[in-house]
Amino acid sequence: MNHSPTRRTALLSTGAAALAVGCGGGGDSRDGGHDGGERGGDGASSEVATAPGPKLASTHDIPVGGGRVFADEKVVVTQPEQGDFKAFSAVCPHQGCIVSDVRDGVIDCACHNSRFSVTDGSVEQGPATEPLPAKRITVRGNSVHLA
Repeated sequence: MNHSPTRRTALLSTGAAALAVGCGGGGDSRDGGHDGGERGGDGASSEVATAPGPKLASTHDIPVGGGRVFADEKVVVTQPEQGDFKAFSAVCPHQGCIVSDVRDGVIDCACHNSRFSVTDGSVEQGPATEPLPAKRITVRGNSVHLA
């Protein structure tokens, strides 16, 4: 008598194993590993606390209504309103220059005079036609970190 598994038995066994794996106790991975005590990013939270990324600056180094360019990290951090920190790519989408500075509510690119909003990275003056992409940061205490 042949006791080898039938195709149906094999499929049922595989499905049960997949179901067991899928029901594992892993955390919610939608948040990118941020805990609820952090500000910045997309506001998602997780039960697992993670260490922040590299420190960029102290919060008092980012002026309200302005910001600071971190050329080595290719990120610009702004503070449109007191306590509201944003981060964007510092690479201008026009021709790839690193933005030069942040003042008077705009992020400037000195290469071709494009200007971007400190609030959402949108184009305020061309020739750039695309906004600066958002970057993830965390604020812990008085420190701003890359996420």
